[in-house]
Amino acid sequence: MSFPPSSCRLAIAISIAILPVIPARAAPTGQAATLDTVVVTAAPVSPLTFELDPRQPRQPVPASDGADYLKTIPGFSAVRNGGTNGDPVLRGMFGSRLNLLSNDGAMPGACPARMDNPLSYVSPETYDQLIVIKGPQTVLWGPGASAGTVRFRRDTPHFDQADVQTQGSLLGGSHGRSDQVLGATAGNQHGYLRFDGNHSRADDYRDGDGNRVPSAWDKWNTDAALGWTPDADTLLEVTAGAGDGEARYAGRGMDGSQFKRSSYGLRFEKGNIGPVLKALQANVYYNDADHVMDNYSLRDPNPMSMMPMPMAANVDRRTQGGRLAAQWQWTQLSIDAGIDGQNSRHRQRSASERGSYRQMPWSTDAEFDNVGLFSEATWAFNPLRRLVTGARVDRARVTDKRQTIAGMGMGMPMANPSAGQTREETLPSGFVRLEQDSTDGAISGFIGVGHSERMPDYWELFSPDQGPADSVNAFSALQPEKTTQLDVGAQYHSPKLDAWVSAYAGRVQDFILFRYMPGGMMGRMSSDDNIDARIHGGEAGLQYRPAQNWKLEASMSQAWGENRDEGRPLPQMPPLESRISLAYDNQRWNAGALLRVVAGQSRVAVGEGNVVGSDLGPSPGFATLAINGGYRFNDHWWISAGIDNLFDRNYSEHLNLAGNTDFGYPADAVRINEPGRTGWLKLNFSYQ
Repeated sequence: MSFPPSSCRLAIAISIAILPVIPARAAPTGQAATLDTVVVTAAPVSPLTFELDPRQPRQPVPASDGADYLKTIPGFSAVRNGGTNGDPVLRGMFGSRLNLLSNDGAMPGACPARMDNPLSYVSPETYDQLIVIKGPQTVLWGPGASAGTVRFRRDTPHFDQADVQTQGSLLGGSHGRSDQVLGATAGNQHGYLRFDGNHSRADDYRDGDGNRVPSAWDKWNTDAALGWTPDADTLLEVTAGAGDGEARYAGRGMDGSQFKRSSYGLRFEKGNIGPVLKALQANVYYNDADHVMDNYSLRDPNPMSMMPMPMAANVDRRTQGGRLAAQWQWTQLSIDAGIDGQNSRHRQRSASERGSYRQMPWSTDAEFDNVGLFSEATWAFNPLRRLVTGARVDRARVTDKRQTIAGMGMGMPMANPSAGQTREETLPSGFVRLEQDSTDGAISGFIGVGHSERMPDYWELFSPDQGPADSVNAFSALQPEKTTQLDVGAQYHSPKLDAWVSAYAGRVQDFILFRYMPGGMMGRMSSDDNIDARIHGGEAGLQYRPAQNWKLEASMSQAWGENRDEGRPLPQMPPLESRISLAYDNQRWNAGALLRVVAGQSRVAVGEGNVVGSDLGPSPGFATLAINGGYRFNDHWWISAGIDNLFDRNYSEHLNLAGNTDFGYPADAVRINEPGRTGWLKLNFSYQ
């Protein structure tokens, strides 16, 4: 397997090596350093919103990508790929139903089957904050977002005097797992320079029966930011980033031999402008994903497969956009309003000889444009009751630039009937939500109704072999998806007990459903269509502190969906899941245990699903136990360790890909098993 360029590895290694000689700075008088224990289940800041520090150690073994970290939040799961780059799922909803942002910019990925989904390019520990809003309950961060909004953010550093801040970690674990993370910021009252970098690798893991699962990865990311802060209320920041990697996939006919990322951004913020106009925010971004898939870099071509010869496909997606927003504040009313826009171009090339794709010309197949106007207002009737409402309208445009398409799913090219055609849609979205707190502040709750209309994305318009019945292709006939959903929730706080619950019920008109059948270049043909669907479910959790230093946590999540047109289950619904943990922490030592219990799933629609996967059949339930512990040397250094799947159970997740015959899996669909017993050790440091 390849590694990041030697200069990048050397820079990270030298930086980590010199950290112990940086002078330690004590926390300001009266402030104690905050050193959190291992995260096993995240708790919400409200029944609707979760805010986490993704740099905290977590169990199972700390995440290698954004989707993996989201699984600590009840309601999230992932379509499993094996070792890394799973595709996030919230409440059974997948793909562009989730608005996934990093530093408030979009990076959709380029693979027609989402091998490089947006969170493949996110290294969680290089970000300061993860914010999740469930349901169509905000309009501020882009179109769609019927399932929810996910934002990985980096904070703006502020310095009163010249200073240097550093933080990072070193991780080692079973199956060759090795991670290095470094963040460093230098600045003064006039500005700052920030660097974030990481390298993560792992070998193939072994499941609970000791069988090797092709799942190795090796990837790195670096990001830099230069900020100008002429006063406490003004920021001008320029950013640049790059990354690359590779990953083996037991459930795919090709591996990812390149995940090359280029990112640039510019941000301006101005606060405390006046008595009414409080703030202005503006940002522009440019993200490019240059992704290579092949069947020879990380495996040998299988002469008995659908691709017996070496083959490679190079896909590239350039996404650029921006956002301008203003905030107004009166005595009882606050308003956030603005405009955002995005342009995304997709192109591809391929060849059948090793490395020869580089000599092939690029062919652009799709271009997307979106412009949206949004406004969100909060009216405080009194200190305990608020009405929050928002609306946005998006003008979406998609152009089909394919000159040919695969005929009859067999890979034989034919003229594209929709070549050069453009589709345009006007898509309204909005919500209204009532929030109420109790007089003693112990209880808070909300009830809200939201509506979201979503343009079909690249994978829904361009990846299927066929579109709806009697259509020339998916591009010509697939309709926008329309979700109307009721969300309710409540939260309780007391000295010994915190508890929360959230629930939802929705109707999805023109839900976009994939169907698979035998045939096609990859052994099966795909089509997608619009159906009507119903969804409902919810999540609940509690945190009980029976004695000093002790904490008991529990959470549960359930998602349910129905294909109303055919009166049968909606596919790709995660089963009922519960997590129970017990932890001890005396501010020096900490220890904990996590029991994860997942029910069997019998409500399936075999052969139906999304662009990544389909239901393979019913799945059995399972339970796993993990343990963890840690020690704080001082305010700057602490160590944590854990063992996942302590009893070496052999199991697989319901949302999963079938093992590929290239690796000896049978032709009949067999789910990829999860890792067996896995140990890990992590050292964290922070000089703030």
